[in-house]
Amino acid sequence: MQPQRKIIHVDMDAFYASVEQLDDPSLRGKAIAVGGGHRGVVSAASYEARKFGVRSAMPSKTARERCPHLIFVKPRFARYKEISSKIRSIFHEYTDLVEPLSLDEAYLDVTENKKDIESANDIAREIRKRIFEETGLTASAGISVNKFLAKVASDINKPNGQKTIHPTKIDEFLENLPIEKFYGVGKVTANRMHMLHIFKGSDLKAKSLDELEKLFGKSGRYYYNVVRGIHNGEVKPNRIQKSVAVERTFWDDINEDDEVDQKLKSLSLELEERLGKKEIKGKTLTLKIKYKDFTLYTRSKTQDLYFENAEKFYNTAKQLWELRPFDKAIRLLGLSLSNLNTDEKKQVSVQLKIPFAEFDD
Repeated sequence: MQPQRKIIHVDMDAFYASVEQLDDPSLRGKAIAVGGGHRGVVSAASYEARKFGVRSAMPSKTARERCPHLIFVKPRFARYKEISSKIRSIFHEYTDLVEPLSLDEAYLDVTENKKDIESANDIAREIRKRIFEETGLTASAGISVNKFLAKVASDINKPNGQKTIHPTKIDEFLENLPIEKFYGVGKVTANRMHMLHIFKGSDLKAKSLDELEKLFGKSGRYYYNVVRGIHNGEVKPNRIQKSVAVERTFWDDINEDDEVDQKLKSLSLELEERLGKKEIKGKTLTLKIKYKDFTLYTRSKTQDLYFENAEKFYNTAKQLWELRPFDKAIRLLGLSLSNLNTDEKKQVSVQLKIPFAEFDD
């Protein structure tokens, strides 16, 4: 019988913004946003900015409206990668089973670890202490028996804290967890669940698999399993990145050209930001449309040269939009880039970093 796994999810606290505040003391204690600018989107926001509702992937115009004294800082990805490399070196002192999700978070399987420390909770505490001592930055951690639970747990005591979900406490924890706190349930799905009188885990658990699949399609099985603490995904240190994607699900269906145009511009800018973080380029751009009736349509364009910026994404997305077969209200738009310039990086699901459920915002 296999031993019960011990999984840690480490998540740096407001990583890009915290690096900027670390390197520039004049920014400490202030509301700052990394990225943004005149027509961009926010890559990261300090905790001081988050108090005003500023979030990553938010258009800079909206961020300014919510926080008029917000300070925009140009991203320095080389610096973030430098620090991220130091942090990953710390991880590898404990285990080789490290699965980075991005520069600022990763899963670690410490079921068997290089230091023979029995308690995963102690390992997480030691790693967080090492990160602070060696970089000056704080990290939060979640510890449990699978990736889903560890990811949910890491958000409980943020910033600069950790949470362990012990195997004997999993059912109680999940049954009392607000549905919007479930990893994989975004705002749109949470609102829909609220309309179905699903407010916390116990309400979700009361639904049969058949009911959930009828209500949420293929995501229904995912919800059925995770509310029971079932998630068997392994920590995979060498996954190859296939694509980079951004998506938006709309609470109110849209069908006006001006609305679609605005959304495509926003998605193109966000995709440009995502690619900048990874130093990734691709030759195939795909437009994804989900209609009001849940009909799904995708169309792609491949070119000889790499797509490199938001303007190219937007212009191509508009061309693909004009080729759509149906002229009816839509509930989701997405752009993804594939045929990438690297075969060596891990598989990343950029939109909320959730590879196993429908994406919402």
